[in-house]
Amino acid sequence: MREGPDLGIIGMASRPRTESAGSAVLDERVLLERIKAQDVNAFERLYRIYQPRLARFLVTLVQRPQLVEEVLDDTMMVVWNTAGSFRGTSKLSTWIFAIAYRKALKARARWPDPAEDDALHERISEDRAPDEQLHDQRVHEALLQAMAQLSADHRAVVDLTYFHGMGYREIAEVVDCPVDTVKTRMFYARRRLKQALSGALADWI
Repeated sequence: MREGPDLGIIGMASRPRTESAGSAVLDERVLLERIKAQDVNAFERLYRIYQPRLARFLVTLVQRPQLVEEVLDDTMMVVWNTAGSFRGTSKLSTWIFAIAYRKALKARARWPDPAEDDALHERISEDRAPDEQLHDQRVHEALLQAMAQLSADHRAVVDLTYFHGMGYREIAEVVDCPVDTVKTRMFYARRRLKQALSGALADWI
């Protein structure tokens, strides 16, 4: 049995309070330092920060909703066990997403046939005005349906770009490939998405 915090009690944690980008990054680094000292409370807080972001990324990548929590928990267990190996040469979020990406690939290898997730769009929500939420939901649903036609590698770069705001260099670190490869994947993915989408939604890509 693996040692570490009880992930089960925080696996469905709610969204954390909104913080400025600078203070959030600083706060995460402080939390990681405390995690290195086996501080479970700090780990639970970091888990709550990353749970919604990782869940959205993983459900797109593995396409098996029943695996998302397992992969997410495995990812955060690696963070718990190897916090001391993070040297700060990249963003903490890049390091964590890279772990999640590798775990997701292993999960896909075990379960190669994707399962359709009818409730996928329900897990993507933002605290915005009702009319903005309706527009965002329409865009998200259309984009996710189009992304389902892409390969896992192409879905990963699209998801990290549009849903997590990462640049090509960060994405290259996450998926462990050259920046030019990321650019090429994004080029072909966008072309496929524009073909799958129509009208104003195609212009959004």
